[in-house]
Amino acid sequence: GGVEFWRKHAETLSRAEQQYGVPPQIIVAVLGVETRYGAFTGGHRVLDALHTLGFHYPRRGRFFREQLSHFLRFAREEGISPTYPTGSYAGAMGVPQFMPDSFRIYAVDFDEDGRRDIWENPQDVIGSVANYFVEKGNWQAGERVAAPATGITAAHRELIDAGAKPTLDAKLVREAGVESDILADAPGKVSLMAFETDEGQDHWIGLNNFYAIMRYNPRTKYAMAVYQLSEAIRARYQENGG
Repeated sequence: GGVEFWRKHAETLSRAEQQYGVPPQIIVAVLGVETRYGAFTGGHRVLDALHTLGFHYPRRGRFFREQLSHFLRFAREEGISPTYPTGSYAGAMGVPQFMPDSFRIYAVDFDEDGRRDIWENPQDVIGSVANYFVEKGNWQAGERVAAPATGITAAHRELIDAGAKPTLDAKLVREAGVESDILADAPGKVSLMAFETDEGQDHWIGLNNFYAIMRYNPRTKYAMAVYQLSEAIRARYQENGG
C-alpha cells in the first residue's frame, strides 16, 4: 500500500522533500500507520467527540475542551460547518489524524487552492505532515533516524533510562562499549533504547529524527514502527524501480 501511494503521489512527495527535507518514505509510513492511506479516518463527528470528551471525561476534560475551542475556531477560519468534519473517537482528523490545534498550527495549503483539506486533498495531506515534522519535530534533512546497537549489558541500564530524547554524547556512549555504525558520525546527542521482542531485547541508537517521529505520537514503539515500515516501503519502492 505504501509503494502504491508513493507512486501515485510521487511528484507531491518529491516537492515536499525539496521544500521541507522530509523523505517520502517517512511521510508515507506515517499515513499508513495512522489511517492506511486514508482508508480509515474515523466516522465520528469531531464536534460530538470533542464535546463528549471535554465535558464528560474529567481526567482529560481540560485538554479536550481546548481542542474543541481550536476546532470551532478552525471551522470558522476555513469556512466550513462544524458539524461536517469527521474523525476518530478522540477527535483526530483526516488522513494524517491531526488534532484541531495541530491543524491550525501545522496544516498547509500545499496545492495553493485557498483551502487546507486534510480529508480529501493528498497534496495538503503530504505537505501538512512534512511541515509538522519540521515545525514541531525539528526534522533534520539528510540526517539518519536510528540504527541497531550491540554490546549492551546491565551496566548500560542508566543510558537506557535516560530516555528516548537524544541527550547522550555519542562519544561517551561509544566509549561505554556500545557498538553501532551510527555512532561514528552521529551529530550531537543520541539516545539508547531497548525494545522487547519475541526473541528478547533489541537495542537501538536514536538520533534527533527518531525523536521527531515521537513528536507525532510520543511512544518509542510508534516511532520504531513508522521507521521500520518506512525502510520496508523505501526498499520495495526502489526494488520495483520507483
